Amino acid sequence: MDNIFPGFEAGDFAVLHGSASNLLLFDLCIRCQLPPSRGGLSSPAIFIDGGNIFNPYLVAESARRYGLNPRMVLQRIYVSRAFTAYQLSSLILERLEEAIEKFEARFVAVSEISSLFLDRDVPRTEAEDLFVKVCRRLQKIAAEGKAVIAASHTGHKTSRRTAFLESVLYGKASIILGFKRSHGILKLMLERHPKIKPFSVEISGNDVCLTDFMEVKIGGEDSSIL
Repeated sequence: MDNIFPGFEAGDFAVLHGSASNLLLFDLCIRCQLPPSRGGLSSPAIFIDGGNIFNPYLVAESARRYGLNPRMVLQRIYVSRAFTAYQLSSLILERLEEAIEKFEARFVAVSEISSLFLDRDVPRTEAEDLFVKVCRRLQKIAAEGKAVIAASHTGHKTSRRTAFLESVLYGKASIILGFKRSHGILKLMLERHPKIKPFSVEISGNDVCLTDFMEVKIGGEDSSIL
C-alpha cells in the first residue's frame, strides 16, 4: 500500500469501500500512533464501530509487525460500538468532537458507516435524514483539520435506500478508495482524490511503483501521512 497510495492528510474525509476496507481501518488505527518520521501522527485513534467488527486480535497481530507493543497500541484505540442508527448518529453528532479534544486524537475510523441506516425498523425518511447529518458532520470535522476521518462501506444489496446512502456518502467524501478481491488478486481503485487523478491497479504480491500509473493533479510539497 505504501508504494501504491500516497496516504492521508489533515482535511481528508476518506471512504473505503469493498473487501479490504475494514482491515485497512484496523491498520490505520495502528499507523496513526507511529511518529511522523515513520509516517504517523503520534496520536491515539477513535474507532466508532457501526458494524460490530473491531477485532483486538487482528490489531495486536498487526501491531507486532510494526514492532509495537500490542497492549499499548490497543490502549490508545478508543472504541465505541453502536448497535442502532440512532446510537451511531448520537456518537458522531453529539460526542465525537468532544472525544477528539479529550483524547487529543487526530484519526477517527468509522466502520460500516451505512449498515445501521438500512435497518427496516428505522423509517426510510428518518434514516436518510440522520445519515445526511452524520456525513455532513464528519466532513466538517475533517475540513476543520480536527482529525483525519476514514469510514468503511463494504457494500450492501442494491435498494432505493442503499443508493441514496451511497450517493450522500460519496458526495461528502474527499477521497474514495475501493477494493475488490478476485482469484487471489486485490484490485485497488482510487476513485477520487484532491491531488491525484483516479487510477486502478491490481496487487498480486509483486512490487508496484506508484509513479508507473499515478498522475498528480497539482504540485506542491508532499504532506501525506498515514
